[in-house]
Amino acid sequence: MDKYSFLNTAHTSFFAELYDKYLKNPDSVEPSWRAFFQGFDFGMESSLDELDLSSQNGMVTIANGDQVEMPQSLQKEFQVIRLIDGYRSRGHLFTKTNPVRDRRKYVPTLDLENFGLSDADLDTVFNAGEIIGIGSNNLREIIKHLQSIYCDAIGVEYMYIRTPERIAWIQNWLNVNDNHPKYDADRKKYILKKLNQAVSFEGFLHTKYVGQKRFSLEGNESLIPALDVVVERAAEMGVEQFVMGMAHRGRLNVLTNIFGKAAKDIFSEFDGKDYEQEIFDGDVKYHLGWTSERKTNNGNKIKMNIAPNPSHLETVGAVVEGIARAKQDAHFPDDFSKVLPIIVHGDAAIAGQGLVYEVIQMANLDGYKTNGTIHLVVNNQIGFTTNYLDARTSTYCTDVGKVTLSPVLHVNADDVEAVVHASLFALEYRMRFNRDVFLDLLGYRKYGHNEGDEPRFTQPKLYKAIAKHKNPRDIYAERLLAEGVIEEGYVKHLEEEYKASLEEELEDSRKEDKTEITPFMADEWSGFENVREWEMMDPVDTTYDKKKLATIAKVITELPQDKKFLRKVEKLVGDRKKMFFETDKLDWAMGELLAYGTLLEEGFGVRMSGQDVERGTFSHRHAVMKVEESEEEILLLNRISDKQGHFQIYNSLLSEYGVVGFDYGYAMASPNTLTIWEAQFGDFSNGAQIMIDQYISAAEDKWKLQNGLVMLLPHGYEGQGAEHSSARMERYLQLCARDNMYVADVSTPAQMFHILRRQMKVNFRKPLIIFTPKSLLRHPKAVSTVDELASGKFQEVIDDSSADIKKVKSVVFCTGKFYYDLLAVQEDQKRDDVALVRVEQLFPLPSDQMSAVIEKYTNADDVVWAQEEPRNMGAWSHLMMHFKDAGKFRVASRRFYASPAAGSAVRSKRRHQQVIDYVFDKTKDNMTRPKSSDEQ
Repeated sequence: MDKYSFLNTAHTSFFAELYDKYLKNPDSVEPSWRAFFQGFDFGMESSLDELDLSSQNGMVTIANGDQVEMPQSLQKEFQVIRLIDGYRSRGHLFTKTNPVRDRRKYVPTLDLENFGLSDADLDTVFNAGEIIGIGSNNLREIIKHLQSIYCDAIGVEYMYIRTPERIAWIQNWLNVNDNHPKYDADRKKYILKKLNQAVSFEGFLHTKYVGQKRFSLEGNESLIPALDVVVERAAEMGVEQFVMGMAHRGRLNVLTNIFGKAAKDIFSEFDGKDYEQEIFDGDVKYHLGWTSERKTNNGNKIKMNIAPNPSHLETVGAVVEGIARAKQDAHFPDDFSKVLPIIVHGDAAIAGQGLVYEVIQMANLDGYKTNGTIHLVVNNQIGFTTNYLDARTSTYCTDVGKVTLSPVLHVNADDVEAVVHASLFALEYRMRFNRDVFLDLLGYRKYGHNEGDEPRFTQPKLYKAIAKHKNPRDIYAERLLAEGVIEEGYVKHLEEEYKASLEEELEDSRKEDKTEITPFMADEWSGFENVREWEMMDPVDTTYDKKKLATIAKVITELPQDKKFLRKVEKLVGDRKKMFFETDKLDWAMGELLAYGTLLEEGFGVRMSGQDVERGTFSHRHAVMKVEESEEEILLLNRISDKQGHFQIYNSLLSEYGVVGFDYGYAMASPNTLTIWEAQFGDFSNGAQIMIDQYISAAEDKWKLQNGLVMLLPHGYEGQGAEHSSARMERYLQLCARDNMYVADVSTPAQMFHILRRQMKVNFRKPLIIFTPKSLLRHPKAVSTVDELASGKFQEVIDDSSADIKKVKSVVFCTGKFYYDLLAVQEDQKRDDVALVRVEQLFPLPSDQMSAVIEKYTNADDVVWAQEEPRNMGAWSHLMMHFKDAGKFRVASRRFYASPAAGSAVRSKRRHQQVIDYVFDKTKDNMTRPKSSDEQ
């Protein structure tokens, strides 16, 4: 008992403060105190009956068996602190945040009895009141303040955060005015004005375009004041650019009332007018992006970007993060906080889409961080027709935010002042801690999923309540009227004035016959042109001075002498030096690295990311060297010159969808950076299929949006099974049309060098898909000379330079790695009657060059298309659609298969050999159905 006698000597406020500190972070208190508090908590949690709290002599039995003489007042102080902690941890479960439904019931509640207290304690004064900023006070007053802070229109989740500094900041922020704003009359009128704009805009559209889809914001109009206050305050805090992504609901309202897009342009889109530009097909109005410069009320200027998005929910989030990071790298490398990303989610989408998790996991990674994102949920409590109870298992749609220990605020969207207050919290938290924060605006959806849908089919009870519910503007106006802030008729005047301006815009809109697609981020794309397919085929000078090339080669083949590296690394770098300066046989890695080096020397940036790209999945690249003892990273490509561009390379998180989206966004905002994503195996790129379908292949056609993202997809049949052979070449080729992207399957280091340089040396940008090799990375014949890099060019078609035209009877067209398989047989069999022709660029297809090759071999009576992929895969179907002479081909391929490749290496090798045999002997047609399974 003696060792606890100190409990009688100190003031209870000291213990209260110490216990509160322990509850936030047990490791922050001295070990003996921690042991004492742990014992006390154990006793409390085991059962209140196990603590002899009513003992006459003040003896308390802790669960570890120790007898502690604790004054009754101290026992009660601890229980009050537990009560405060309960409100902090669970108060959000008992808030008034749902405007149209009763909240679910949760146990245990915050009743006094659950903390060893009773009504008899309500008038007792406790020092614990100091913890919530009200000083020593009676329990009744403490509870009143706790209810106001944690259980009114704002529910806060944050106690899982592991950083005491952040917890303390949050608690101090919440304690001010009991987590309630104190706005003056002018501020309240301004909030009402923005709320009126939101409500009136939707009402105007509802009457002018009856039944048309607009994905109304009605029921969550407080989003507009929320975004407005973030923009205004962010500009005061030094933010210069604002990058936002959101899906459909409320987008038109946000474009008009936050981003300043002219309402007449939106009306033109509603009227369904044709587009001014013939070469773009455009998109529906609630997918389009916008860029503008806004002047805030205080005279600050802030650049506003809302990214275009497809219907695929949450896809734009990854793109927004990439755009934000590119802008940070380019314009504010020393202060990322000057670019603020905001992602507006839907409740069903943030809970249901796995991409959200991928994006959130990027938040603090070196290659992907943006110094914090504000995630704002427009919570309708329903997804199309699906109730929230059927849409997720988690309590809240925002629970994914807890993965990164981000604070989450749940706010009643009918209480616009609470929404504005919470929005300021989110902004200030992001700016102070450079971390993500989540804001859940709990409202409703006035109509169905779209304005032509009938929601009462599936939620009759909910929509009966919604039909009787006033909109947030009218609720707030009544409040301000009662406070004497406004007079009768004030709102009506606001509405009439705003709708009159919309009428003028509508009248102006109907004077125009066509609508124009406004390019997104035109400022970043100044000087670039839009080109058509035939212009993509124009020759491009990608040569590079041989002496300067040697200088770069010297830099990237010499390790720092004062650092120790693994012997294998030293040998690898030494071998690269010999390649360039002695043997003149450059391998794939040297061709690739020299392409980057020359572009960097010319002032371009280079960014690469993907799984294991620093070393390379197949251990060929070694763009990052690690010092043996310290693991210090050495990037030789950043040592070329003082004026060079910046080389960045990042091993990514294990994500395809999120990372491709991020890198696509990065390339969208940084056209002078060669932005590359490399798949671990090309097959894995299908994890990013939505990005490929909705952005990479179609964005220029839909949104007038150029993008130079390069995708490196390892491809080749080498007996590694169904998931490590095919990059699904056929899928990319099927997406090719007109002038939307380049697709190539190159076969030499020089070709890789020139195609990467071509990507940056033109005055336009197109996505580039390159099917890269695996075995060719070290193939003795897959080498190039220094002159081929310095003085060469990219060749769309490579003819057989060793062929004797008069002797050739069979002309074989192929791509990529398969050429070397055929070359080995051609040389082994001394087949001078066969010419092997490589089609290096598959789109735009070099049809004229291919036809010229066929015509060149006048004695050939056999023209072959050879591919290692099954007949229903690879490039064959593409050739049938795009090559006028495809009917001349005899096709050598694997048979039709559902799976890209066999799992058995023996079977795979046999199938491969069958194709090769048929290339050189047309009597060995492997397409005849086998008689038994062992012949497959």
